[in-house]
Amino acid sequence: MFKNEKVRNAVFLGVLCSVSYLAVYIARNVLGAVTPQMIASGGYTKEFIGSVSSVYFVFYAVGQLINGAIGDKIKARNMISFGLILAGICNFTFPILKNELSIQFIYGMTGFFLSMIYGPMTKVVAENTEPHHATRCSLGYTFASFFGSPMAGMLASVMAWTTVFRVSSIVLWVMGAVCFVTFLLLEKRGIVKYGQYDRKKGDKREGAIKELFKRDIVVFTLISLLTGVIRTTVIFWLPTYLAEYLKFPESEATSIFSICTLLICGSAFVSIFTYERLKRNMELTLLLMFTISTASFLGAYLVDFKTVNIVFMVMAIFFNNCAATMLWSVYCPSLKDTGIVSGATGFLDFMSYMAAAASSTIFANSVSAIGWGNLILVWAGLMLVGVATVLTFGPKRIFRKAESSK
Repeated sequence: MFKNEKVRNAVFLGVLCSVSYLAVYIARNVLGAVTPQMIASGGYTKEFIGSVSSVYFVFYAVGQLINGAIGDKIKARNMISFGLILAGICNFTFPILKNELSIQFIYGMTGFFLSMIYGPMTKVVAENTEPHHATRCSLGYTFASFFGSPMAGMLASVMAWTTVFRVSSIVLWVMGAVCFVTFLLLEKRGIVKYGQYDRKKGDKREGAIKELFKRDIVVFTLISLLTGVIRTTVIFWLPTYLAEYLKFPESEATSIFSICTLLICGSAFVSIFTYERLKRNMELTLLLMFTISTASFLGAYLVDFKTVNIVFMVMAIFFNNCAATMLWSVYCPSLKDTGIVSGATGFLDFMSYMAAAASSTIFANSVSAIGWGNLILVWAGLMLVGVATVLTFGPKRIFRKAESSK
């Protein structure tokens, strides 16, 4: 099908990583998808679920920082496969537990083990494919991360919440085994190798870190914080938003959530398409996405009519995720020659999920105090900060790097 061997290998590696990452995001979106069911059962409160999600995000964030650095030293085969399998064990255990501290801890460990996937995956793709192929591969698993939400929603709409956890655990176990065997075969065939990078200046880690600052790591850290809150926390609370603020019945809220997140999946492709049409101008692409997201949140605040409100909310999350795609699918793979792609990616993900952890608890406790309407204004304000960030700092050096690597 693909005559060019490099293209064929890139497609195969990209598909493997994308399917694996889909399993990750099905599992990590399950709790948000089944939250209305859990609250309706009377055994759980919104505040407790908010605390559980925050613990998860903290464990996931810290795990990204730790496992991202480890991922620069250990083979992706081991990190990815064992991360999936161990997360599956914790995820399966979650609905069985009754003690609140045990529930929080085991779900937090699910997040820690899932954090073993992304950094090593980005590193192995960046080091074993051409730069433009790496962007396409990372686009695939960025799409998978968005597609995990509607998949979790679909499961939640046809199954009891305890069954959804069990099914997602089985998916993690299967993909863990598939990844281990497939990566082993790719390594034996020489398709996947490790340490395949060309650092331009020196071989010391300190030099690589200095290079990250030259690549506007500070700017992209702020972008990671802002987009992380929306793509992670707002998505998590979207089913509850639909049920409580827009007054949809629990079953309808779950179905609408699935449809909304399915539409949001397309943001990864729209982002790269726009980026290419704008001549790979990352600054302009980010500015456009943050601006539309800000305006859309304001539209959701101003319009109470259910259908239009949902349209605005979907657009707001959609274009926020477009901005996030620039970070994960363009910026991170471009760091290949630093030699610490996994560590840098893990750090950015750490910052993203620490912001999500803090905001999840804050949002859960703020609803009763300020109401959903004012909370929407907070989300709009975050996107406005994104606009200001791009206008103030503009990642011009990264833009020039992207152009030179074409």
